Amino acid sequence: MHRVVLLVAVVVAVGSPVVVGARGPVGAGGAGGAVRPAPLAPAAAVAYRPPVPGAVVRPFVPPPTPYAAGHRGVDLAAAAGTPVGAAGNAVVRFAGPVAGRGVVVLAHADGITTEYEPVRPLVHAGQAVRAGEPVGRIAGRHAGCPASCLHWGARRGSAYLDPLTLLRPLGPVVLLPWPRAPG
Repeated sequence: MHRVVLLVAVVVAVGSPVVVGARGPVGAGGAGGAVRPAPLAPAAAVAYRPPVPGAVVRPFVPPPTPYAAGHRGVDLAAAAGTPVGAAGNAVVRFAGPVAGRGVVVLAHADGITTEYEPVRPLVHAGQAVRAGEPVGRIAGRHAGCPASCLHWGARRGSAYLDPLTLLRPLGPVVLLPWPRAPG
């Protein structure tokens, strides 16, 4: 049986295609497997800012494999009690203790989640926050920091990102023509 597939893709900021819809078997008769397109999420642009003004104490070091050692975020210098601001407009996904340290996780409209630790949370799950709004205060120590610091992480799905890349503008988006097939 021959299948004809119609795929519509949207290129996201990181270059990943998102499948919007498909058409099932052709000539199967009746309903024949027509599939309704998945709804599109509204386009979202999030302006990010550093959560604290401190310098990078320890950089992002991606692991060579998903389960290997690495440093899945950056450590920023910050004294105990320093307010930690939301890196961008978001909704609080989690605020509470993890392994004895206070953690805040924010879900941003562009699909990125940012994590902040060790903090004493000032927010609760489900709360909307604006960029720069305090979500916690530095409380405790993060392993690997010579002094007090903030560990700031970022993910898209299960993929860890260097959160400092969120601070760099992408630049202009350019659409290129699709090459013609010989024939």
